Amino acid sequence: MSRKPLVRDLLKRKQAELTAAERRLTAVLLQDSLVGGLQSVTKLAESAEVSTPTVIRLARKLGFDGYGGLQDAIREEIAARIKQPLAKLDMAEPQAPRDHILARFAKAAFENIGRTLEQIDLDEFDRVAALLSASEQQLHLVGGRITRSNAHYFYNHLQIIRPRVFLLDSSPSVWPQSLLDMDETSTLICFDIRRYERELEKLAQLAVKQGARVVLFTDQWGSPIERWALHTFRCAVEVPSSWDSTLSINILVESLIAEVQSRSSRSSVERISALERMIGETNIFRGTSPGREPGA
Repeated sequence: MSRKPLVRDLLKRKQAELTAAERRLTAVLLQDSLVGGLQSVTKLAESAEVSTPTVIRLARKLGFDGYGGLQDAIREEIAARIKQPLAKLDMAEPQAPRDHILARFAKAAFENIGRTLEQIDLDEFDRVAALLSASEQQLHLVGGRITRSNAHYFYNHLQIIRPRVFLLDSSPSVWPQSLLDMDETSTLICFDIRRYERELEKLAQLAVKQGARVVLFTDQWGSPIERWALHTFRCAVEVPSSWDSTLSINILVESLIAEVQSRSSRSSVERISALERMIGETNIFRGTSPGREPGA
């Protein structure tokens, strides 16, 4: 069976047939290892300073029905690149034989990431990034027994980038106080994978009744919170362990952190600078007080 040509190869092979605008678009795609092709057609066109029809024409010149077909091919190519490190594990068999837990776990984790990226809705990703970047939105984060660390990690970054970010207490008994302040300007970000937690579902339901939006990060089977969520990201989590892996969830979280900071770069820089000044003025994280020698 012949192997399908890579998008990168198609772009290089067709150079002589492309217009100036299409070559400019090709350069944008190739300079970032095709990652630019995971954006919406509008955002890719803006990045290359070309028209939307130019993006669609290029996709058809490469042999695809349209931009959707080109995106599918790019996703497959990027997913394949992500899986390439598995070959290195095989080459290092004396140190990491295939039946060793490190090799088996890494293989499962890479496959989880690949499957998650293959099925992600990029337009929905962009909508969530826009929602989390809106400074008027209050962001409330919560996780379950396993995913509490994911919520905490996301919170740590978001509250540095932008204001009005809150981490809900791990005890459901104090959630009503947070719910009291939720309204149509609020977004509740939930992390819930199997075994799903009823308390989190009830929290999401009550948040929606208060007017809040819900963004859900869950596993491939889907938490019951989906019925209340405006946006849902399903991520593959199975690994050879009694515990599920949240590495694929972290990929999305870190990508969102990068996009939110990019969308609010000026305000986030000002906020980070103010934080640095505050740390300096309060002497937090310094080993000594002003005018005092160590050990004095």
